[in-house]
Amino acid sequence: MTSADATPDDSGAGAGTPPTPPTSRDVARAAGVSQATVSLVLGGKWRGRVSDRTADSVREAARELGYRPNLAARNLRLGRTRTALLVVPALTNEFFARVYAGAARTAAEHDFGVVLYPSPEGTGPARDPFASAQAALDGVIASSMATGALEAIRGAGLPLVMLDSDPADPGAAAYVNLAIADGMRLVTDHLLALGHRRFVHLASAVASWTFDVRATALQDALRHVPDAEVRTVRAPLDVRGARRAAELALAGPGPRPTALVCDDDIIAAGACKAVRRLGLRVPEDVSVTGFDDLALATAVEPELTTVRLPAERVGERGMAALLAVLDGRPPASGDIPVELMVRGSTAPA
Repeated sequence: MTSADATPDDSGAGAGTPPTPPTSRDVARAAGVSQATVSLVLGGKWRGRVSDRTADSVREAARELGYRPNLAARNLRLGRTRTALLVVPALTNEFFARVYAGAARTAAEHDFGVVLYPSPEGTGPARDPFASAQAALDGVIASSMATGALEAIRGAGLPLVMLDSDPADPGAAAYVNLAIADGMRLVTDHLLALGHRRFVHLASAVASWTFDVRATALQDALRHVPDAEVRTVRAPLDVRGARRAAELALAGPGPRPTALVCDDDIIAAGACKAVRRLGLRVPEDVSVTGFDDLALATAVEPELTTVRLPAERVGERGMAALLAVLDGRPPASGDIPVELMVRGSTAPA
């Protein structure tokens, strides 16, 4: 066969030339939609504009063709880096590790990345995270417990979504909160129904809006119960410090409390140790409740009655709120519901 008989390949390139990569036009043709629809779907902006079925067809066509969008060109065109900063206390706290998991999952669905900035001092102040990263970020999601970083965040000129934070604070573009007050009311109603009237509130020593809400909700729930009394004792967010605080509360003057209401499962674990060290039993002598529903809640014995906070949902909603702000859409409203998990650490007074 002579060279004149050779048949060129479909791309028009000669032998040995790599095939031309598929384009968005090829995806549109394969899916039977417009290029604009392809851009919406693969850019993560199709919800409310394109049906689920059409979006699935576009994604399937892109997979079959091996299409990869030019993210660098798109980001340059939009003036975005598609990167968000998540500022939380140290990830040694399981709750915030789960917040990050939820935020990262939602971000990945929209071709976003999440840079994590945990406070080096745990739940204390975080250093300024913006010295070198500000120009590489599209926005920030921050926990109200990362208090030290908030000043820098508010002055950075970036969209800010606050998690578990006072919605009356005007410094953020959006807020994502849990129904914390509802959770404390659920705990209080549960203990009152069991006949408890002498309470100690083992309150977190960390200054934060979310802990203030718990204290206020507990006081409000007991205010209209004539024979109920509550004493507040501050406790560190660690098992040893919480144990010491609980020992002082239980050994103090006056009638012994019948229920220890703890701001956190870690504090509750320390409280359970304190009860046993004093020769008492949980829940026969003292009932103990927590907050968060960490893995620790079912690792202690008896298992802990606590309020389940859907941490991954917090991360998901936080990232979704930031995406909405960047797109000029109103973020979802309403607090995220919580649930009381009744287990073996509570019983009749």
